[in-house]
Amino acid sequence: MEERFAGSTEYVAQDNLKQIVNIAMALEKPLLVKGEPGTGKTMLARAVAEALDMPLITWNIKSTTKAQDGLYVYDVVQRLYDSQFGTHGVDDIGRYVKMGKLGEAFTAEEQTVLLIDEIDKADLEFPNDLLWELDQMEFYIPETNETVKAKHRPVVIITSNAEKELPDAFLRRCIFHYIDFPDEEQMRKIIGVHFHQIEETLVDQAMATFYWIRSLPEIEKKPGTSELIDWLRALQIGGVPVEELAARSGGEIPLAGVLLKKDKDLGVLEKHRGRR
Repeated sequence: MEERFAGSTEYVAQDNLKQIVNIAMALEKPLLVKGEPGTGKTMLARAVAEALDMPLITWNIKSTTKAQDGLYVYDVVQRLYDSQFGTHGVDDIGRYVKMGKLGEAFTAEEQTVLLIDEIDKADLEFPNDLLWELDQMEFYIPETNETVKAKHRPVVIITSNAEKELPDAFLRRCIFHYIDFPDEEQMRKIIGVHFHQIEETLVDQAMATFYWIRSLPEIEKKPGTSELIDWLRALQIGGVPVEELAARSGGEIPLAGVLLKKDKDLGVLEKHRGRR
């Protein structure tokens, strides 16, 4: 029976997101997920792995990352060092070939979930350099004259913060989904996952402030879901009374530095808070 993703205990997924995950798995195509920070793109891969009981392999992309890094690395320096000291087995090149994250997913003894996180951080050629491997589920190692073929096709989830446009050839090979920022109803469900006990009035007041801050057009880095969760925890730890939070609806917002991480944004908040 084909496994299907229906959400997990730690991840509140909307129906359209669950549907697109299952479509991508059925079509055996990578799922490209976009959305602003705080919409749960990275957490989706963890949730899919948990729900389907598969190991999760995460490839965190940086500006310096090359596609080759994900396939394998040939440690020629270590081999040269070993040859100088007469280490046994130096002629076995395979000893010096280490699989990258994509290689790990291909050679795993069971099906895995492969997360390629923040692909748009790499240079423009990076996605195109992975087309063959993601299409054919194999790659060639010239040093050992070996072709590595996937034992099991991994469930590939790729995230992007839309910092730069991805190549059309790459996009054509993916299933695409944009995760909208949670509305208040969805956010309450997410909060319910993270807090077993929390005052409803505190949630009401905190969410009202949170969405008001997000609505301010001058805010450069809008607070996301993780900032709201952290702020609620901070309010609890700090012992800020619900009544005080409500009373400050037109005044100072307690522990605002948990929500906003830029001096400019805190200045914007200071300018607007008296107008609420």
